[in-house]
Amino acid sequence: MQFLETDTLGQERFSLLLLEPGEIYFEDFSVFYFPDGNLENPAPNRQQQGHLKVCSKSVVFVPKELQWPIIKFPMKSVEKLEEVEPGLLSKAKNVLRIVSFKYVEMKANNIVAPFVFKKVHREHVFSLNYASLDDALGPMCQIHRASTLMHFDQEVMINAIVLSRQSRVQFNTSWLDDLYEKILLEARADRVTPLANNPGRLMLTSSRLYFQPFNNIDKWPVLKIRISHIKGIQRRRFLLRPIGLEFDCREGAPVSHLYLALKSKESCEEFYAALLQLPDLRLEEERQEDMTLRWQSGAVSNYDYLLYLNSLADRSFSDLTQYPVMPWVVKDYTSPVLDLENEATFRDLSKPIGALNTERLNRLKEHSEYLPDPKYLYGSHYSNPGYILFFLARIAPEYVLCLQNGKFDSPDRMFNSLQDLWQNCLTGSTDFKELIPEFYDGPGDFLVHRGVVNFGQRNDGRPVENVALPPWASDAKDFIKKLRSALECDYVSRHLHHWIDLIFGHKQRGEEAWKADNVFHYMTYEGAVDLDTIKDPNDLKIKETQIMEFGQTPKQLFTTPHPHRKATCVPPALKLDPTADAKAVDAAAVTPQPINTVGLEGGDAPAVDTQTLQGDKEQEKEGNSVTVKNFSRLTAQYEYTLHKNTVSEVHMSGDERSILSVSQDGLLKMYSLEEQRQLRSINLSSMALSSCVVLPGNRTIIVGSWDNNVYFYSIEYGRVQDKLSAHDDAVSSMLWHEEILYTASWDGTVKKWRLQADQKSVSPTDYQGQMDHEEGVTCMDVYAPTHTLVTGTKDGQLTLWDLNTCYPINSLSVHHGEVNACLVSSEHQRIVTCGSDRLLRVIDMETLTELFSKDIQHEILCVGALNGAVVTGDKEGYLRVWDMDIGQVAAQLQAHTGPVSCLNTRVKGAVLSGGQDRCVKLWKPHH
Repeated sequence: MQFLETDTLGQERFSLLLLEPGEIYFEDFSVFYFPDGNLENPAPNRQQQGHLKVCSKSVVFVPKELQWPIIKFPMKSVEKLEEVEPGLLSKAKNVLRIVSFKYVEMKANNIVAPFVFKKVHREHVFSLNYASLDDALGPMCQIHRASTLMHFDQEVMINAIVLSRQSRVQFNTSWLDDLYEKILLEARADRVTPLANNPGRLMLTSSRLYFQPFNNIDKWPVLKIRISHIKGIQRRRFLLRPIGLEFDCREGAPVSHLYLALKSKESCEEFYAALLQLPDLRLEEERQEDMTLRWQSGAVSNYDYLLYLNSLADRSFSDLTQYPVMPWVVKDYTSPVLDLENEATFRDLSKPIGALNTERLNRLKEHSEYLPDPKYLYGSHYSNPGYILFFLARIAPEYVLCLQNGKFDSPDRMFNSLQDLWQNCLTGSTDFKELIPEFYDGPGDFLVHRGVVNFGQRNDGRPVENVALPPWASDAKDFIKKLRSALECDYVSRHLHHWIDLIFGHKQRGEEAWKADNVFHYMTYEGAVDLDTIKDPNDLKIKETQIMEFGQTPKQLFTTPHPHRKATCVPPALKLDPTADAKAVDAAAVTPQPINTVGLEGGDAPAVDTQTLQGDKEQEKEGNSVTVKNFSRLTAQYEYTLHKNTVSEVHMSGDERSILSVSQDGLLKMYSLEEQRQLRSINLSSMALSSCVVLPGNRTIIVGSWDNNVYFYSIEYGRVQDKLSAHDDAVSSMLWHEEILYTASWDGTVKKWRLQADQKSVSPTDYQGQMDHEEGVTCMDVYAPTHTLVTGTKDGQLTLWDLNTCYPINSLSVHHGEVNACLVSSEHQRIVTCGSDRLLRVIDMETLTELFSKDIQHEILCVGALNGAVVTGDKEGYLRVWDMDIGQVAAQLQAHTGPVSCLNTRVKGAVLSGGQDRCVKLWKPHH
């Protein structure tokens, strides 16, 4: 879950979640706490060292030792804040006494549990270690005076204190990475995290974005993000005001995402406009029309499209008031088998949750007639922080305690059963909740109680444990997998546009919303309240609290009916005839991929002999195969440019009639050598595709992507048959060996999946184990005789693994930087590696002795084997053949106008190459 990974939840035990919603943490002081009040002879085991943290509505003592509880003193419960003169025998100095009639104990023994509220009149004595008493007592007394005022005056005074303190904090220019940076803009902003926002100073320079918090709770004194590391910017509504900016960052940035809320619409617009003018900014954005078309054609999954719409409508994982919303799609939680072919399994997606039960809907309509204008049907929303944490309580208990004033919900009212939850959503008078993304993606750990937190016992004496799953799910992972299958199935695909109309589209508001029985309280809609015009701080606070707790309707994206998705199933006729001609499949498939005209740079396709490949055997008899001797005389007999970005990998189809290629443009291409045209163009991902494997039989292509997924594309049926969420980071390389698929990833793992040649998909149950690395894996190759896998990583390490046990055999550092490619030469039992340090190295596989090392002066990106020699492709665009017996270049040719990004030497009588110039070439000896 994304928001649990945030770095702003605190240092050590203290967290902003321990404060009241909206409360601000200012500063802390190193202290000793004397629980017994004895300064002259304190008991050694009672004197506690820690920090006293000053906040806008409380003072919090955080002891260093974990067995002692954190103590919070709400200022409204404090009677006195005063200096104490220690006795003559005391070594304590700068002694502060807090007299309160109520205080709160939290996280004793560092265990998350309901807060303990102590209603006891008591004195609490602290001695400051380094600061003077005036430094601490002055700010505390100010806040204490504010707490004694009426609510209106209290908010005014606290806001004045906050503004005064923050205005005195200037951006520390010594934190600038480059003294020659030009400062463009400076503003106050809050870093938004779920239930806790941290204020700070925001600065934009010509090359970086800086955020300096006003306190020390963040991981960094100043968060620095290069402008070039920003890959996406989403403008957000925050509390129904257009003041939010959410940043998605590239690898190498200190954070993957950052959500900031500025103080006004004008400052937000000014900051956003200045940011867009920076030359280093390179955004990866897709137009809404493109995404919708790709979803319609089946290139984008239902889940990914819904996430995209949520983001477009200002929903964010960083904001619980606008968390991404997902639909209930299944209504059967009692059957032993989930039947996705039966329409009775599914919820009616054309109706909101509140309208699924006619009897309840009629009661709500009767009630709405007696309401003042503007009228509404539903008094509660389908998404709000309470509902989000209702689902996630087992993995986010601290958030629940923050939202519910230090208490967990009644055990019987918690999320205990899927069937009970669904029934309550159908019949409950105030329960209209939809689901969240975690129901359709991830391990399902929010459904499992690990036993760390005690949520109490239910009325029947049973403790709160795992969520009771329907009979058709064996465990939480199986439940998520099957629910995701339901979301992506044919029935949901045909009807999902109706739900989009309700949540994001033309039935969200107005007359169409009334016709669809889809009307919520007016405060949930964008534009219903202009908070900037409210001058009364109390009224403003009330409105903000209502907006935060009640829920917010997504921004309306469509004002006309959303287009429906084309059917995703293969027609029955095609299912009955799996040997149908590929052309017929393409013509009859319900989700055809667009077939574009071949784009060749420099003119039309060259006139070539389409029977060349079929005559390879005869050519080999005549000595016309690719050898070291004729390598320099290779000519590009097939050459085309179809991709929009660097070609990642190229293969020949099993029947040798087509070339298959994947690219960083996210496209899988299939080019006919006989017809000299593109047969297929499949947009598999919005991110780069890194690798592909063609299974024997020429029916299935497996593709790895930077979006962490592995795709199974059927050449036979012309569609994606399955998608495997294989890794936690980009899939960098794949290979298939002895009915095992190996997938390597930047997450530092290589995973094994059982996969037969005629198998069309892989599920988590096919998982066979994994090999863990310290850094991301960039390349791999297998040595079949000893069942050994060789892997290279981003930190230059080469590791040999036993494929039977998944244990490492040996490891060594081979490059200063990334290992670009590795190759095992079976004939000579050698490992060939190339890296970003421009070295080409040869290592004996048995002894790991270095046999050859040479600085090539130009970086090699890919390697291949050729009749005992090694072929390399480099950044200069050359293909070179190396005789590794003498360590010299035996032959070379200029292959591409830019870097050679991939090559394939396992083609009969030919060599395939792909380049950064987007071109794919098939090289054959000149006749």
